[in-house]
Amino acid sequence: MTVIDTITATPWLFGLVALLLGLVVGSFLNVVIHRLPIMLERSWHRECEEFLNGGTMPPVKESMQSDPSKQPSPYNLLVPRSCCPHCGHQISAIENIPLLSWLFLRGRCASCGSRISIQYPLVELFTGLLTLAAAMAFGDDWQTIFAWGLIWVLIAAAVIDLKTTLLPDVLTLPLMWAGILIAWLGIGTNVSLEDAVMGAIAGYLVLWTLYWVFKLLTGKEGMGFGDFKLLAAIGAWVGWQLLPAVILLSSLVGAIVGITLILARGHDRNTPIPYGPYLAAAGLLAYFFGEAITNWYMGFIAM
Repeated sequence: MTVIDTITATPWLFGLVALLLGLVVGSFLNVVIHRLPIMLERSWHRECEEFLNGGTMPPVKESMQSDPSKQPSPYNLLVPRSCCPHCGHQISAIENIPLLSWLFLRGRCASCGSRISIQYPLVELFTGLLTLAAAMAFGDDWQTIFAWGLIWVLIAAAVIDLKTTLLPDVLTLPLMWAGILIAWLGIGTNVSLEDAVMGAIAGYLVLWTLYWVFKLLTGKEGMGFGDFKLLAAIGAWVGWQLLPAVILLSSLVGAIVGITLILARGHDRNTPIPYGPYLAAAGLLAYFFGEAITNWYMGFIAM
């Protein structure tokens, strides 16, 4: 019996491995959440420079050619090493253990004592728990692996949207195509290829239509185009049949949160509230409890 066979054959060990995997992935997701918007912004600046310079990059300044230290340093998901944004202290391996390091450091930088955002342990914990939930729900099956991918991408997209009101295409579009591909392969899913394709089309068109109706009536943009793509991705994973439930759940939670913010904290009504986190949460609920949700709203309609 191999190590993998031993892990999958022992429920508590399988759950423990899933939890630890989720915590580690959650730590990496924090890197994605922080760096991806910056990487995209830098890419947009380069594209604008190319456009303004007639489609070619401007020549490198002589000072940069003679002094390599002045060349723009690489910045991606792997380099440079993570560091404190206040003092530049590089995060050591012992300071980067999911959850435990934040608790041991009491939420402060080991060098300058600046506060470390609560986002980091929360993302790690939430990712770990959802990864564990998928392992317990789907067991030793391809669906568990696919569910992990869905969970991890939706968490990254939701938190990025919450912080920046941006839903990157680099997350939403591959997620949509992955859902269609899995349906086409027919492995680890109950969604047919037809339902996945229709889910992606309907998911995009529903919010696109609402966007234009709202804009024509009010002259304002009610949501961003990233929301269309995210719902298209969710539709590809859960099928078009669950899209009404996803839209209803996300709208309900979004309305409750928005009203609460306005009443409790004096949130400006003209300040946009990201819709992506609510779509992501509703999409995961539909993925985990799709059959139960379908039975519920079909029974509700029949009443």
